[in-house]
Amino acid sequence: MIRLKHLLLSAALIPAIALQAKDEFTAAEQQQISIETPGLFSRSDAFTVDFAGLREGDYCFPLPIGKATIVKDYNIEISTTKGDAVKSMFPGTVRLSRSHPTFGNVIVVRHGNGLETVYCRNAQNLVKVGDRVKAGQTIAIVGGEGDRYSCLFAIMVNGNRINPEMILNVNSHRLLKQSILCRKSSSWRVELSVARPEKGGNKEMAQDGNKAEDFNPFAGNNKFTLNLADLNPGEWCYPLPEAKVISPYGSRGGRRHTGVDLKTKANDAILAAFDGVVTHSGPFHGYGNLIRIKHTNGIETYYSHNSKNLVKAGDRVKAGQKIALTGRTGRASTEHLHFECRINGQPFNPACIFDHANNSVMMQAVTFTKRGNSVNVTTEKSYMAKGK
Repeated sequence: MIRLKHLLLSAALIPAIALQAKDEFTAAEQQQISIETPGLFSRSDAFTVDFAGLREGDYCFPLPIGKATIVKDYNIEISTTKGDAVKSMFPGTVRLSRSHPTFGNVIVVRHGNGLETVYCRNAQNLVKVGDRVKAGQTIAIVGGEGDRYSCLFAIMVNGNRINPEMILNVNSHRLLKQSILCRKSSSWRVELSVARPEKGGNKEMAQDGNKAEDFNPFAGNNKFTLNLADLNPGEWCYPLPEAKVISPYGSRGGRRHTGVDLKTKANDAILAAFDGVVTHSGPFHGYGNLIRIKHTNGIETYYSHNSKNLVKAGDRVKAGQKIALTGRTGRASTEHLHFECRINGQPFNPACIFDHANNSVMMQAVTFTKRGNSVNVTTEKSYMAKGK
């Protein structure tokens, strides 16, 4: 949970966290591409990066004239011509510069804003570990063979490759002038969300008068109640109609199961539970292909192990809209849907919302009470909708 005071209400979100890129790195940091950043979450489990506060010259796309495409595991493949110069995205310190058995010559730059950038397949690295680099500085020569030359590029937080579309427009190479919240979810994993969208709106993030991604159900209070009986037909949808539960929420094999596993058949249609905005669509560790949706009722839902995602980050979806197909990507032994409900980042039992036996919404009021870093969830039967 977020412990930073006034994190989202601050008049000016800081452009970088209080982390200084260092000149010396451990042997592991110099050898491993994906590794935790020491001290990154030592003061809090969340921080923001304000790209709107960057000055001219503080950002450069790695290959400014290259054609960029998002490929597997949130990597960006940037195609260009032989001899082109690979440039550092932000100012920082070179943490790794070596030949890698899978990715060829690789450079990792650690930046003072908490991010790390990865540049792979280089024909030649031009910087060494400990070198300070500026945004736009040439750090390598692009590699390739024949008439195909490209750089495989990625952005990381705490060793996690993150969705680059949260930070930039991949097609135009333009940095999005918005603030990103980086939150440590468990162990070394990190979740990203938009803390403050780009001023005036942008094509990457849905913008209208009722933005789910900006809604804070606990604003001004530590408690709110969602009466599910007040919902009209069409305002909710069971995520996998005619499904059966193969693994419930709670303890499973000594580990916490943060959602419910629902099974029908392979490549069955997965539907959005409520209206909302897609905040993530793509691979995410053991979840495989994951979709996260933030809803205007304050709830966030997860849909994972999908064989194919049919929506992208920034899309506004309606309850009942087809968003993905069931699969077994990530850590899954059979085709199914792993479905989660969260509030303020904390998972709670989806059975508080949905009657799995009847594939319907529960006729009850659900009260969420925020206590410090945790949220307590209670339910009360409500067979008659209020005001109807």
